Amino acid sequence: PDFRALYAATCRNLQQLAATEHEIILPTGEAMLGLWGMLKSVLRPGDAVLSLVTGVFGAGLAEMASSLGCVVEKISLPYDRTVTPQALERTDEAIRRLKPVLITAVHCETPSGTLNPLNDLGALKRDRGVPFFAVDAVASWGGVPIRADDWRIDLLLGGSQKCLACPPDMTVAAVSAAAWERIAAVRYQGYDAFLPFHGAGEDPALFPYTPNRPGIAALHASTLALLEEGLPAVFERHERVAAQCRRGLGDLGFALWPAGEAVPSPTVTAARVPANLVWSEWREALARQGLILGGSLGPLADKVFRLGHMGPQADAGRMELALQILGNSSGL
Repeated sequence: PDFRALYAATCRNLQQLAATEHEIILPTGEAMLGLWGMLKSVLRPGDAVLSLVTGVFGAGLAEMASSLGCVVEKISLPYDRTVTPQALERTDEAIRRLKPVLITAVHCETPSGTLNPLNDLGALKRDRGVPFFAVDAVASWGGVPIRADDWRIDLLLGGSQKCLACPPDMTVAAVSAAAWERIAAVRYQGYDAFLPFHGAGEDPALFPYTPNRPGIAALHASTLALLEEGLPAVFERHERVAAQCRRGLGDLGFALWPAGEAVPSPTVTAARVPANLVWSEWREALARQGLILGGSLGPLADKVFRLGHMGPQADAGRMELALQILGNSSGL
């Protein structure tokens, strides 16, 4: 009974963070496992899928769906951009022609440091009668306003290790009633399947394996702290530290990666590696001074570096220290 209460409270907290009434499920496993489970649970070979691609992870979702035997079409933008009105027009045309079962998008593209606006895409999904809309919110859930129900998201996928600042051992997902009907029809049965979790909050005996009680307890502590801080304050803190980061990098002469018209992420900032520096050497030199920078992935590898400012890292003092170390780095 005490575990059931812990699970239910954690799910309620996560619903508040995403402004949703969808059922929350908490499978054990880092969010990549959840992404695979989400797609396998709702897709069949031959299904048409439309993927909005503005970065590495958006492209990855399209590749994952393709590997499952789906017919995938991508609406691709440069990796320094976010969803534009022109992209929505292309999406509208593709929906009319392709008649997709599922639209996929990434909210926060961490390799690019960008945040995709999703409200208009959700409205298009509704107006054109697309059955399902799936969103990777791994790096935004808990740090950025999300309105899953208003944005018509059927499958919202998050992870424990980003804004929620927990160990990387839990997937969090919000699943609409319509998506549950589809999941029940597909009946995917792998370890990463969503179906066995349906209703597990009411009856923990339904869990398909031993639940990760420490992982769920960590999520409960994290979500409770965010709610006690107050979500408006949490989101304002992330925006403020992100602006501090972008302003500080500009003052130091760094070029930001996102294009001027793109929406920068409040949880991570991406900038260009200076041409006079070798990324691997510079990263190691900064680490010796106590600053750990993230590199980027795919076509942005060795060209872009990233500063994460999510969860407890969204802190003005920590950001000021990071900027001081960057300002002292050689060659700039």
